[in-house]
Amino acid sequence: MQRITGPNSRDRSRRSRSACARLAAALASACLVPGEALAHATDRGHVLLLPTNYYLAGGAVAVALTFTVLAVGSLTVLNRFADVRIRLFAVPDKLRLAGSLLCLAILAALVVIGFIGSRDPLSNPLPLMVWTVFWVGLTLLQGIAGDLWRWINPWYLPARLLSRLLGRGTGDRMPAWLGYWPAIVQFFAFAWFELVYPAPDDPARLAVAVSAYFAVNLVAAVAFGYEAWMQRGECLSVFLRMISRLAILDSKDDGEGCRRLALCLPGAKLVGTKPLPLSGTLFLLLALSTVSFDGLMRTFFWFGLFGINPLEFTGRSSVIGISSFGMVAMFVLLSTAFLLAVWLGERLTRAPAGFGRAAGTLVWSIIPISMAYHFSHYLVVLVINGQYALSALSDPLMNGLDLFGTAGMHVQAGLLMGAQSAWLVWNLQSAAIIGGHVLAVLVAHVIAARLYGSARDAASSQLPLAALMAGYTVFGLWLLSSPTAG
Repeated sequence: MQRITGPNSRDRSRRSRSACARLAAALASACLVPGEALAHATDRGHVLLLPTNYYLAGGAVAVALTFTVLAVGSLTVLNRFADVRIRLFAVPDKLRLAGSLLCLAILAALVVIGFIGSRDPLSNPLPLMVWTVFWVGLTLLQGIAGDLWRWINPWYLPARLLSRLLGRGTGDRMPAWLGYWPAIVQFFAFAWFELVYPAPDDPARLAVAVSAYFAVNLVAAVAFGYEAWMQRGECLSVFLRMISRLAILDSKDDGEGCRRLALCLPGAKLVGTKPLPLSGTLFLLLALSTVSFDGLMRTFFWFGLFGINPLEFTGRSSVIGISSFGMVAMFVLLSTAFLLAVWLGERLTRAPAGFGRAAGTLVWSIIPISMAYHFSHYLVVLVINGQYALSALSDPLMNGLDLFGTAGMHVQAGLLMGAQSAWLVWNLQSAAIIGGHVLAVLVAHVIAARLYGSARDAASSQLPLAALMAGYTVFGLWLLSSPTAG
C-alpha cells in the first residue's frame, strides 16, 4: 500500500512577503517556468485493491442478474414505478442569485489562495476543493440528491448582470448546428488537464486554468444566452445536469417563479428523457470513458502494454503521449461498442425506432454504471483527501488561523489499512458497481419498451446493450482489483 505524504512544514519566510509580490511571482512561475510534476490531488491515497474473489463473483452476479431482468422483468410494474412522484415543496427560484453569489465569492477566494498560498497541493485549498470536493464530492451529490449545481452555479449571477448591462437578454442565441460540440471540446481539455498534464494540482497553475476557464465561459454565456450555454456549451454544467437525472429528487418549474420538488425512484428521471443528438450522445460517452481511463492508466497492465516498468515509473511527464493516446482510444472504443450494440439491437426488432433516436435515448441508461464506478474508484480519495481539505480550509494561507477548528488535524489515512475498514470498502465498492449495473439494465429495459412499444422488441433490442453493460461492469471490477502505480 502507498500512503500520501503529509503537508510540508510551514515556510515562515514566505509569510513575510506581501500578497502582491507573491501573486506576481506565482503568475510568472505558472506561465513561464516549468516546474516539477506534483502528485495529483485525486490520486488514490492508498492502493486498496479489490480481492480477486470479489471481482470474479461480482462479474458472475452481474451477468446472471442481467439476463434475469430481461427474462422476467415486468415492464408494466417497471413503467408504473418510473412514473411515481411524491410531491414535496416549492423553492423560490430567486435563491439561485444568492447561491451563485456565495459560490462565486468562494471561487474567487480559492483562486487568490491558489496564487499566494502554499505550493503544496495538500495544504492549499484550491486543488483539494477542485479535484476532491467538486469533481468527486459534488458529482456524487448530483447523482444522489439532484441538480444542486443549478442553485450554486457561479456563472449565473455575473452572466445575468452583464447581459442586462449590455442589453442582450438571456434568451437562446446558440446556433442549433453547434449541438454539444463546444462541451465535447471543453470536456476533452478538462479531462486532459486532469489526467495527462504533469501538474494539474499545482496551486498557481490550477488558479490560472480556473480563471481562464471561468472567463471564457462567462463571455460565451453572455454571447449565446446563459441557459443555452450551460445546457449545451459549458462542459461541467452539461455533465452535472446529465448526472442529476439519476437522483431521487425531481424539480420542475411551477410557472410562479418557484421550482416544485418531488421524490422519485433512482434512475426514474432517465426514463422518458428526450433523445440526445449525436453530439450529446458522444459527450456523455466521453464523460464516462474518461473516468474509466483514470483507473486504467495506473494499472500494471497499461504500463506493460508500452514496455514500461511500473515499479520504475518516473511520473506523468514521461508518458504524456501515451496517456493522450489512451484517453482518445478509450473514448473511441466505448463509443464504437455502444453504437454497435444499439445498431445490433435495432436489427433484432420488428419495428426499428431509428438508429439516431435509439442511440440518443438509450445512452442515458449507462449513467448508473458510470456513477457506481465513480463512487467506487474515488471512495478512498474522498475519505482521505477530504480530511486534508478540512484542514487546509481552516488555515488557507498557513499563517496560524484556525477558522473551523480543523487546522493541523491529524489525517486518519491509516484507518483504511485495518482489516475491518478494508472489508467495508471492498463490499461498498462491489455493491455499488453491481447495484449500478442492475439499475442500468432496468432503466434500459423501460426505455426500450417505450421506444419500441412491446415487451418482446424491448427484450430483443437489449441483448447487445445488456452484454456491453455486463462487460463494462466486469471491466470496472477488474480495474479495482488490478495492481497500480503512479
